[in-house]
Amino acid sequence: MARESAAAAVAGGGVVRGIPLLILLLFVAGASGARLPGGGVGKQPRGGGETATAVFALGSFWRSEAAFGCVPGVIRTSVGYAGGSKARPEYRNLGDHAECVKVEYDPQLIHYNKLLDVFWASHDPREVFGQGPDVGNQYRSTIFTNGTIEARLAALSKEKEQAKDRSSVITTLIQPVGAFYPAEPEHQKFELKRKPFLLQLIGNLPEEELLYSTLAAKLNAYAAELCSPKTQHRISSKIDEIAKKGWPILRDI
Repeated sequence: MARESAAAAVAGGGVVRGIPLLILLLFVAGASGARLPGGGVGKQPRGGGETATAVFALGSFWRSEAAFGCVPGVIRTSVGYAGGSKARPEYRNLGDHAECVKVEYDPQLIHYNKLLDVFWASHDPREVFGQGPDVGNQYRSTIFTNGTIEARLAALSKEKEQAKDRSSVITTLIQPVGAFYPAEPEHQKFELKRKPFLLQLIGNLPEEELLYSTLAAKLNAYAAELCSPKTQHRISSKIDEIAKKGWPILRDI
């Protein structure tokens, strides 16, 4: 009977008591320094060290955020606006800002160069004035740097990318990040929010917790099918397993 109830809950998008914490544990179990702040999911860098941030513009920030969410070593992601002069930009009134994704990561687990690799692989840096159907200055390709070292690494990576094909020019800009303005709540974790069942599985976190949740960043990438094939399969298998075996009761945490 429990198994039938679970299957029905999956089909109907319902939630059985106990599942949010179960899903949290499935994704963070075994992770060094994992914690469950206020019902959401966060992750401390290995060894308690400092996190680092990187900011990129690579087209629509909805998909850009998802491109980084499943990368090992990434702690959390958020979207916003940078690179412009307008004070307090808004989605419908950006001025000269670009749509960006801010990536918070553990530098002991992933190097900035790896994030640059994801950046180049996740859009066409040779397009002018937009990306695909998204046309406009707000969709320009830009690497926003946090200092001299990042600027040098970004420049070297751009040269490497340009060397792959000399027939067209890389349009990507490299500039200091300056002010980063967080986007409105409805734009955060956009791909995940298109899958209400996944939101229910993690307990329908409030916006603030969703913004800082490591698990939400991963599921945002999963919802967009941008995790590695192995990770996509692993997450799908966990969800299927829960549906088939029924919702276990969590007796202790």
